[in-house]
Amino acid sequence: MKKKVLAAGLLMTAILLTSAFTPVSTNAGQETIVKLEGQPIAFSQQPRMMKGILMAPVRDLATALDMEVTWNEAERAAVVTRNGYELKLPLNADYANVNGKATTMNGSTQIVSDSLYVPLRFFMESVNHVVRWDSATSSVNITKQTDSLPVVGTYDHLVTLLTQNESNGMRAYAAIAKSAISDSSTTSSAPPAAGSAGVAVQDSAKPVSPEYSGTNVQVQGVDESDVVKSDGTYIYTVNKQRIVVTQAYPADQMKVLSILDFPKAANTSNTQFQPSEIYVDDTHLIVLGQSYQNLKPVPYNEAASSSSIGILDKRMISPIRSQATTKVMVYDLADRSNLKLVKEVELEGNYISSRKIGTSLYFIANKYVNYYNYREMANTDDAKKELAPAYRDSSAGDSFTSIPLDQIYYLPKALEPGYVLVGGLNLNDLTQTMNVTSYLGSGQNVYASEDNLYVAATTYEDQQQDTILYQFGLNNGKAVYKNTGKVPGHLLNQFAMDEHNGHLRLATTTGEVWRTDEGTSKNHVYILDANLKEEGKILNIAPGERIYSTRFMGDRAYMVTFKNTDPLFVLDLKQPDQPKLLGALKIPGYSNYLHPYDENHIIGFGKDTVEVENKNAAGSQSIAYYQGMKVALFDVSDVNNPKEKFTELIGDRGTDSELLYNHRALLFSKEKNLLSFPVSVMKLDPAASNSKNSASAYGSFAFQGAYVYNLDLEKGFQFRGGITHLSQEDLSKAGQHFYAGDKQVQRVLYIGDTLYTVSNGFIKANEISTLKEKNTVAIP
Repeated sequence: MKKKVLAAGLLMTAILLTSAFTPVSTNAGQETIVKLEGQPIAFSQQPRMMKGILMAPVRDLATALDMEVTWNEAERAAVVTRNGYELKLPLNADYANVNGKATTMNGSTQIVSDSLYVPLRFFMESVNHVVRWDSATSSVNITKQTDSLPVVGTYDHLVTLLTQNESNGMRAYAAIAKSAISDSSTTSSAPPAAGSAGVAVQDSAKPVSPEYSGTNVQVQGVDESDVVKSDGTYIYTVNKQRIVVTQAYPADQMKVLSILDFPKAANTSNTQFQPSEIYVDDTHLIVLGQSYQNLKPVPYNEAASSSSIGILDKRMISPIRSQATTKVMVYDLADRSNLKLVKEVELEGNYISSRKIGTSLYFIANKYVNYYNYREMANTDDAKKELAPAYRDSSAGDSFTSIPLDQIYYLPKALEPGYVLVGGLNLNDLTQTMNVTSYLGSGQNVYASEDNLYVAATTYEDQQQDTILYQFGLNNGKAVYKNTGKVPGHLLNQFAMDEHNGHLRLATTTGEVWRTDEGTSKNHVYILDANLKEEGKILNIAPGERIYSTRFMGDRAYMVTFKNTDPLFVLDLKQPDQPKLLGALKIPGYSNYLHPYDENHIIGFGKDTVEVENKNAAGSQSIAYYQGMKVALFDVSDVNNPKEKFTELIGDRGTDSELLYNHRALLFSKEKNLLSFPVSVMKLDPAASNSKNSASAYGSFAFQGAYVYNLDLEKGFQFRGGITHLSQEDLSKAGQHFYAGDKQVQRVLYIGDTLYTVSNGFIKANEISTLKEKNTVAIP
């Protein structure tokens, strides 16, 4: 008897390991390509769809992962092992044992074509891998995951998750709306990439161009989209829902080469696609924006409401839910006078941010889920389709593909009624379909290094405000989830994050400025390791104030906080487990943006302030009134005693610059001794009775355009002059307030020895050395 059992066991082992099973019937469809880390898995028997579940031979899956497979005759189960891990798969069962714990499978193990088949998703997820389906190419992409996220899985589970968090709906929507602009605001980080010069490139379509300026970005090597881009010969601009291509070099031959219009939406002057930002490289123009072509208005569902929903909530149900999409359009630059569209991709939701690293493009969207409209709907296909996110890739056709709920993970620590969608494109091969990952949750701020993308979301739990971080590895247009981390407080913007030597550094604020108890605002710096685990921290910096700007530079960090005065703090982060606060400088005003000059000097852009006594407040409290724009050069050679070496004050109260909330508006070149930015200057009339007598008095309009400076360590800021697109007639019509309209200068850039200023109405070329005008082209 024992011999018979042993023989049977040996036979089953041989069958399992050599694929000698009796076949069973299947619902086999077209052949499916299964890739592990981008490489196809070699199957002895092809994966098959059975009752809607993708099944594959367990032996082949185990072999691909370098795992061992044996047969346990007593339990009639295949046993997969490696390094102490054990997965036991009973025959014809809808459950398995993972390290001794019984786990239900979606599907059952079966004998197919003489092989033991197992649900592919279950097998891979049980060994800590991510499985994603690409319907456009009928392929499965499997990648290793270091920190697993739970999967949404079913419609019922999604409803449960949304029900638990529907009270967060309005806050989530507000956060999503805010995040659409938060990534453009400033504070700072990383070595200087501003004004980084492009490389002169020669091709058949353009002459050899000299050195030229690029977009002021946060991380060197990681490009950011903007409204103006140049390749050293041409200037590309987002211009009133159009894209304008201008031949800018040589300046004496400057002309508008082409204008790219987009179709108008029905019964409106707006386009179906509204471009917001662009990228340019040697071969492609990439346009990003919002598309409203597929907008599906949702009528108010009276039956879906409950008596607990107030009148205000009912009014807000229909407008909140929007099915606008984030759209990317890629154009071939072979003929710039006739741009050719070569690819379109879309993600449902509002555009949040993007990055371009080499030939890889990554972009992020937030799709809000208006659950109120579907809370009473049955488990129908329509309900599932409406609640699930979707995407489109022109390589696969014009229709949208809904992402199945069993392929959507959720972010449990940032669970909101919405989805974060990350799209990735390999611009080297536009025939490849877009890589899309989707997560139920929210994200507001985005930071990217060359290797990783971080999405940060602010959460509230037990009256505690935290920032949840999600890390995605980047590789050739693919963004793969890696880790989750958490720090107390909230981030100001993207510059509050920085990756350096395998560590993520963050600056956060907790509490509220207006409170005077334990809940008052405090500021902190956290250092996380490669797995987003806390390694070091500095707590409780400047109680009662909040962060206005931060700059991480190598082993140091600089932080500006503000309430009535501007403390500039210097922090030593060289030892991640022992960061130190070194020195501080308190001066009037504040800096919204910090930019490196060199390793021992940093430029601050912000506002000057005047502190006056608050006669309406008890005690000796005072109020700080902001005045004109202030630019300062800080000397941090002595890290324990930072100094304000030079300052430049521009205008009076009311003076403003886009640079104060968008770092991309800065042009700086240390090598060219050049500093420039757009500014709207307001000035008080010295003869007026209220001039300088009241800190709250606003100035009248005096200038809009670009201010140009020389900047060095000997003479500081040397004002060269202003370049405006306004005529004398325009200026003569100006009153206390003035709207420059299409003549408002938005960006400044250089090509060779020529400085270019760009507005919606004009591009003007001036000599850098003298600021003498060389040419002007009007944009129709």
